[in-house]
Amino acid sequence: MRLSRLVAVVVVGASLQALSWGCASWSREGLDASTLPTEVQPDYALFAQRCSKCHSLARPLTSGIDEDPYWVDYVARMRRQPASGIAETDVPGILRFLHYFSIEEKKKNGKLPPVTVTVAVPPASAPAASTTITVTPVVPSAPPAPSAAPPVAPALPGTSLGGAKL
Repeated sequence: MRLSRLVAVVVVGASLQALSWGCASWSREGLDASTLPTEVQPDYALFAQRCSKCHSLARPLTSGIDEDPYWVDYVARMRRQPASGIAETDVPGILRFLHYFSIEEKKKNGKLPPVTVTVAVPPASAPAASTTITVTPVVPSAPPAPSAAPPVAPALPGTSLGGAKL
């Protein structure tokens, strides 16, 4: 009897230790929020809280999805899961984080192509001349609205972009 009690205590103790190690790894799963820009941190916290209810954060973070329309579908599907706890009001914040994350992943993987822009910069005493430059895309911090016009790169005063005098 005494030996079986000792075995039970050891088994319970080992199980509790293993469970605590598992919980510790769950808390380290995902991203280190302190490395994210401050404006993204609340959206990440919401994402982590809601999305970890049903699956590991690794599931969406390693899904390979990097386009906003796919994230919209993914979050809508997850929201329909009864245990998700994702309210309609949570969706914009979760999508903002996923948009940010996708852009960062594209940067890391070299999937953001450079943009070539032709800018006419006339010297002070010469006729207008065109110069082609390559710039890194400026990425908005939130997904663009579906009907939004494409962003226009800012130009220097007195220059033209696409033949229009600024």
